[in-house]
Amino acid sequence: MKKVLLSTIGFAFLCRVNSYAQLKNSPNVNKPLFYVGAPAKADTTAYEARPLYIDEVNLVSSYYSQTGNHSAITGGLGTQTVSDISNGLELKLAWANNGYSKNSLNIGLGMDHHTSASSAYVTTTGKGKQDGSRLYPSLDWTLENTKSGTSFGLGSYYSGEYNYKSLGFDMHFAQKTRDKNGEFSVKAQAYLDNVVLIYPSEFIAVVAPAPAGATYITTASGNRVLSTNGSSHGGSTSLPTTPRNTYTGSFSYSQIINSRLQLALLADVVQQNGYLGLPYHRVYLSNGKDTLENLPSSRFKLPLGIRANYFLGDNVILRSYYRYYMDDWNTKSSTANLEISYKISPFFSISPFYRYYTQTAAKYFAAYGVHTIKETYYTSNYEYAAFNASFFGAGLRIAPPKGVGGWQSLHEIEFRYGHYTQTTDLASDVFSVSLGFK
Repeated sequence: MKKVLLSTIGFAFLCRVNSYAQLKNSPNVNKPLFYVGAPAKADTTAYEARPLYIDEVNLVSSYYSQTGNHSAITGGLGTQTVSDISNGLELKLAWANNGYSKNSLNIGLGMDHHTSASSAYVTTTGKGKQDGSRLYPSLDWTLENTKSGTSFGLGSYYSGEYNYKSLGFDMHFAQKTRDKNGEFSVKAQAYLDNVVLIYPSEFIAVVAPAPAGATYITTASGNRVLSTNGSSHGGSTSLPTTPRNTYTGSFSYSQIINSRLQLALLADVVQQNGYLGLPYHRVYLSNGKDTLENLPSSRFKLPLGIRANYFLGDNVILRSYYRYYMDDWNTKSSTANLEISYKISPFFSISPFYRYYTQTAAKYFAAYGVHTIKETYYTSNYEYAAFNASFFGAGLRIAPPKGVGGWQSLHEIEFRYGHYTQTTDLASDVFSVSLGFK
C-alpha cells in the first residue's frame, strides 16, 4: 500500500492558524484557536465580546485500492482495478449571539484523484488507465438555542468530476427533550445532478441526418440517442447532459437510557428521478450483441436503522449499528456493524471494527450474456447483484492532554485501516489519517 501524504497546503494553513493561538486578553476562557479581526482588548463595559473564532480544524487524508473482475463498463466482465487518493479539510467556525444562541459554520473542501483501469474501455481503444479528479466543497450553518434545546440550519454542497456534476441543498431541525436526554431531528435534502452522456465508441455512428456536431446512437435493442460529438463533426465539443434528482427526508430520535446506554432510531425516505443509469455501462445480450444499460427513471428507497452505544466500564465503549434497506427495484439488504473502542491509557485507544452486509439482486440485473433483447430494462452492474460483504479493520487514536508531540493545538490524531471483501471477488483496502486541531 502506498504511503499517504497529508496535504502540504493544509499543513501550511494549519501552522499559520496556530500562530494566532497565543492571543492575550481573550474574552473566551477556552482561548479559541483563531479570531477574525484584531485581538480583543480588556473589556471595561457590561458588553461581552463574542468574536468569530475557529473552534476546530480537521484534516483527513486517505488512500483506497480496489481489485475485481466484474466491471460494468465492459458488461460485467473485466477489471475493476481502482486507486484513489483523497484529501479533505473541514473548518468549524463559531460565534455567540446575545442570550443563549450559538452559531456554527462548517466549511469543507475535499478533493479526490482516482485511477481506474476499466474507464479506458469507455472507448474501444483500451489505451491504459484513465485518471479523474473530483472536487467537493460544502457549507453548513446552524443556529442553536441552548436554553430551549432547538437548532436550525441550512447546508449546500457541490461535487464535480469529468462525467458528473452535483449541486445539493439541505435544511435541518432538531429539538431536545425537556430533560435534555433525548433529541428528535429531521433533515430535508435535495441533490440536483447532471450526468454527462459519454457513450462507448462502438455506438458512435451517424445513422440519420444530424445537426452539426451531433450524432445518433443506436443500441442493439433499437434505441436511438442523439449525442453531441465534436470529434465526429466539426461542431461543438461539449457533450449533452441529462438530469438526475434525489430527494431525501431523514428522521432520527436519540435517547440517553442511563449512564451506560444510548440509543438512536434512524429512518430515511428517498426518491430518485431522472436518468439513473450510465450510458457507458455496457450490457451483453444472449444474442452476442452489446447494448447500453437501461434502467427505470424513478427509484424509491427506504432505509431503517438503529444505533446503540454502551459504556462497558471506564475503558471500553461498544458501538453497534443495524440497518435494513428496501427499494422498489426489489433490492433488500441488511447491515450489521460492531466497533469496540478500548482505552489503553488516558490518551491512547484502539478501536477494532467489523461490518457484515448482505443484499438481494435488483430485478433488472443479470450477468454477462444473460439478458434478452425482449427485456425493457437491463444492467450488468454488480452493484445491483446479490452478494455478501465483510469490512473489518481497526483505528488507533492518540489524544494527549497536552497535545500530540507537545503541540497543544493538535488535540488528536487517528489512523484507520480497513479491508473489504465481496463474494463477487471484489476486494479493497483503505488507509486514512485524521488530524484534529482546536
